[in-house]
Amino acid sequence: MISRVRDAWGQTIRDGFGQTEMTCSVGNSPGQVVKDGSMGRPMPGYPVVLLDPVTGELSQDEGEISLDLSQKILGLMDGYDADPAMTAEACRDGYYHTGDIASKDADGYLTYVGRSDDVFKASDYKISPFELESILLEHPYVTEVAIVPSPDPVRLAVPKAFVTLARDIAANPQDAAKEIFAHAQERLSAYQRVRIIEFVNELPKTISGKIRRVELREREAERVADPEAVEGAQFHERDFR
Repeated sequence: MISRVRDAWGQTIRDGFGQTEMTCSVGNSPGQVVKDGSMGRPMPGYPVVLLDPVTGELSQDEGEISLDLSQKILGLMDGYDADPAMTAEACRDGYYHTGDIASKDADGYLTYVGRSDDVFKASDYKISPFELESILLEHPYVTEVAIVPSPDPVRLAVPKAFVTLARDIAANPQDAAKEIFAHAQERLSAYQRVRIIEFVNELPKTISGKIRRVELREREAERVADPEAVEGAQFHERDFR
């Protein structure tokens, strides 16, 4: 989106990261060089750190976006209304935990990886659904997409894409799958490649419009576990080699 706007209007979008619980904590503020794909650097007043999601230790390259609560943070909520248990969970061990994973480069720029419960491993490589979805959304046939792990006996899991197609393409799903697989192969590393595409009429969403990947993960796990499950408009990368 940033590159398309720049090409069309000569303007650079300065994106950032925030949550309902706080204002913008990471951003590309005026005066900073914008690195396409990066959320920018911590904003003034936000002591942002990355924590290893397993050990809780500080990480210098990738981890959960967190805020050091030893400092007063004016832009952060005081807590969840009438829910002290949820507040304690989010603010445990002296940090506010966002539940979002990011990587950090040598200049301190943070790049979004995904929700901590959405990131998965395939062939022991870490897969960010957000990164793969961003690539697939560049294809004109794709209107919406969600990447989830499909259980695999060899690789543990492989990336599967649930895709809604542009209206005038939906009548030719096999041709569409071939084009989308080719698009992904050109832009993704071998370990990231989408192995399965399933076309759907719509994706499950929350009341606020966020895609519920957890529902799709459960649906896919149930399908793989059931040998008699009927596959819908589903295509495998291997069928187009």
